[in-house]
Amino acid sequence: MPQPNMNQMLKQVQKMQADMMAAQEQLKDEEVEASAGGGMVKVKISGDLIVKAITIAPDAIDPDDPELLQDMVLAATNEAIRAAQELAASKMGGLAGGLGDMGLPGF
Repeated sequence: MPQPNMNQMLKQVQKMQADMMAAQEQLKDEEVEASAGGGMVKVKISGDLIVKAITIAPDAIDPDDPELLQDMVLAATNEAIRAAQELAASKMGGLAGGLGDMGLPGF
């Protein structure tokens, strides 16, 4: 089995690092939105997991049942985080897979 060309590998790793940094920067500009309670609570979050907005419909505010509103906010926030993580994985997943092509098993 021939030895890998170290200069070529270094260049590929540097390119992948630059590509990952660019993808991370792009994630800051992308947003996902999730809702709960039939759209009564909406949460917008960036691809780098910064909550940008929480919108609560007036109908969702029941002074006699604050737990329901809390649950809807929690559900919408967790779903937005999951969606943002999925977005990040789709953007970054292909980049990390390139390490296996360079003779670095396990990546």
